[in-house]
Amino acid sequence: MTPRLRMTGIRKSYGSTAALRGVDLELRPGEVHAIVGENGAGKSTLMKVLSGAEQPDSGTMEFDGARFRPPGPHAARDRGVAMIYQELAICPDLTVEANVTLGQECSGYGFLAAATNCERVAAALAQLGHAEIRPDAPVSSLNPAGRQVVEIARALLSDVKVLVLDEPTSALAQSDAKRLFELIKSLKAKGVTVVYISHFLEELEAVADRFTVLRDGLAVGSGRVGEVPRERIVEMMVGRAVTEQYPRTPHAIGAPVLGLTEVCGKEMPNGVSLALRSGEILGVAGIVGSGRTELLRAVYGLDPVRAGVVKVGVYSSERATPADRIGQGIGMVSEDRKEEGLALELSIRDNVALSRLGDGATFGFLSRSRLRSALSEVLTRFGVKFRDADQAVGELSGGNQQKVAIARLFHQRADVLLLDEPTKGVDVGSKADIYQQIGEAAASGKAVLIVSSYLPELFGVCDTLAVMCRGKLSAVRPVSEWTPEQVIAVATGSA
Repeated sequence: MTPRLRMTGIRKSYGSTAALRGVDLELRPGEVHAIVGENGAGKSTLMKVLSGAEQPDSGTMEFDGARFRPPGPHAARDRGVAMIYQELAICPDLTVEANVTLGQECSGYGFLAAATNCERVAAALAQLGHAEIRPDAPVSSLNPAGRQVVEIARALLSDVKVLVLDEPTSALAQSDAKRLFELIKSLKAKGVTVVYISHFLEELEAVADRFTVLRDGLAVGSGRVGEVPRERIVEMMVGRAVTEQYPRTPHAIGAPVLGLTEVCGKEMPNGVSLALRSGEILGVAGIVGSGRTELLRAVYGLDPVRAGVVKVGVYSSERATPADRIGQGIGMVSEDRKEEGLALELSIRDNVALSRLGDGATFGFLSRSRLRSALSEVLTRFGVKFRDADQAVGELSGGNQQKVAIARLFHQRADVLLLDEPTKGVDVGSKADIYQQIGEAAASGKAVLIVSSYLPELFGVCDTLAVMCRGKLSAVRPVSEWTPEQVIAVATGSA
């Protein structure tokens, strides 16, 4: 059988940094091929070369037996290659229809065929199981899961032969992920090759046929999914044995440091009360749109509190700004690092230091050398891969950006950590490192509130757990008193 795509000896460098160092990859028609590796291993760069977004320094590609070197994404799409990036490439101020048909519009006599375009978009959304998304709705009105669906619908509109999905479930609810898996199976049955990039190995086992592992810009292993133990795949990814996926650091739970009393937001949360104690790691589960993120935003002062009281230590208030909360010892990692979690055009150094500049200041003036020294330890602690601290954070891989966002809280020396999807887009080895840091933070007396869509993470890391459903929070109970089935039942309102 002629391979659908063959990449041979692909190399790509950015200055002195070698992102790809001679990668070989072969994709077959009608297969789901998983690409796995640590953050910065070269996965996204390799896929950018495939999709025409980047030109390789050397190496060759063949598509259905013919030479393939697209000068840009549009040319690659014309050949049947579509890529959906982890960081969504959408125009939030345009409608769903405009986003899906962008560059693929139907027209006649110089005018857009509005009715035809609308029908095409509606059909693509229905195929994805999301007929409830209106083509005329502005994308800005959709949650992250809805925006992800718009990206996938755009790819379906073309005659796709190779569909690249980079962390496609990172913003999807469990039900949406299941729909995506069914769609992948139907595309595979039609002969479409799907390249699936994910840090969730259980997803790969559910959907992929074969896998290739990248590490430090090289393909270091491959095989059929199910024939190679998960532990061996992780070892190939990180270059070492990861003995414990959810490391636990002994820590004692003390007195309450954050208290919520009947807190209501603009729409959600609805009358939430809880007490978070020093040394406690409290997890909040729930489906997308349940009000989990809105809860953290209300506590941090990003969204208004319509009613109720938030008490932080000795401070008790109905309203506060993020600056107030930082001064009270609260730090937050946002779910959406691209839009509000990081200043992508600023340097790594500036992003980490923004909430605590004092370590690099003398008599009111910032010292770059002092700031660099103060930040080097925390960046090393989280294993951030970067060229230098003055590099724009937007140039890093998604997982390394996430590490920078979390490192800011530790540099800030926050006493209460609000973490919204803290390991989103982070590789297996780095997840274990982050969990270790969270455990050590709790051991030092810090209180941690984690929102996550990944149940194994909550069960593996947290001391206590509560579930959000339609803006309301269940009772907080020790993790040992919950089962995954009970969590899902409460989250979906069927309990």
